[in-house]
Amino acid sequence: MKSVLVTGGSGSFGQAFVQHLLGTNAERIVIYSRGEHAQEDMSRRFGNGRIRYFIGDIRDRKRLELAMRNIDTVVHAAALKIVPIAEYNPTECIATNIGGAENVVLAAIACGVKKVIALSTDKAVNPINLYGATKLCAEKIFTAANNLSAGKTMFSVVRYGNVVGSQGSVLPLFKKIAAEGGSLPITDERMTRFWITMDEAIELVNLAYKTMKGRETFIPIIPSIKIIDLAKAITGIKDRWHITGVRPGEKLHETLITEDESYNSVAYDGYNVIYPSNHFPDAHNRRNSFIYTSDTNPDFLSQKELREMLNG
Repeated sequence: MKSVLVTGGSGSFGQAFVQHLLGTNAERIVIYSRGEHAQEDMSRRFGNGRIRYFIGDIRDRKRLELAMRNIDTVVHAAALKIVPIAEYNPTECIATNIGGAENVVLAAIACGVKKVIALSTDKAVNPINLYGATKLCAEKIFTAANNLSAGKTMFSVVRYGNVVGSQGSVLPLFKKIAAEGGSLPITDERMTRFWITMDEAIELVNLAYKTMKGRETFIPIIPSIKIIDLAKAITGIKDRWHITGVRPGEKLHETLITEDESYNSVAYDGYNVIYPSNHFPDAHNRRNSFIYTSDTNPDFLSQKELREMLNG
């Protein structure tokens, strides 16, 4: 990646990815986001001349095209992600996550970008909330974009679960409440989630960049956690959490690969790739059906492993 633009670049993933890029031979790194204060903080933190800061919204295609001039790689991380806020403001979520995805695609094609990697989520699989539904639409927009680009711009997707410690995730919330001596809100003792570190998320993006041909959805093989085990790892005291009940739009368990998608998936070392059915690399060697869900995942982190991760 010589010249890279990151939409939502002042967010948790964006900042971590920029830190990674500064350790590579990337010559130009463009941060594209609405967060003026976050961008100012980044400029003070990194203080590197290879970074450029663009205030802009992915709803603005002309601004995207201006920012993408002479860019060879786009990593699309911008989205409205908080489930309850998306449920309350559906049209705003749709405008950003779906309309914005289309703008990124059209701007990238117009500017001759070589590769575009879009970040997605397990909530896009069998979605029951608006955020997940919009991310499912965005996945389809990016994989189908290869039909428009005539091979000049390649589009692929990476899909993963909860990122440890990212902004808006449960871990920083739990840590804050625990530090203040409060009781942790647990929606349901049965709840499970896929768990991925920021370094692993960045590694998946790099893997996609190196191997993508266009149209693929890259999915890591990662562990699951029980949310109740996370609470125990943080507090270790039973009366420091309470059950609140599942919120609207929230699942007990998440899915990274559905049964129908499994037929079009190929397993590699540490990750799976889903191909569109009409672009499957070997139609005569399809896998047996399976479902990759956070509750049936054979790999769960124990309370001890969670404590070690938190302390590390």
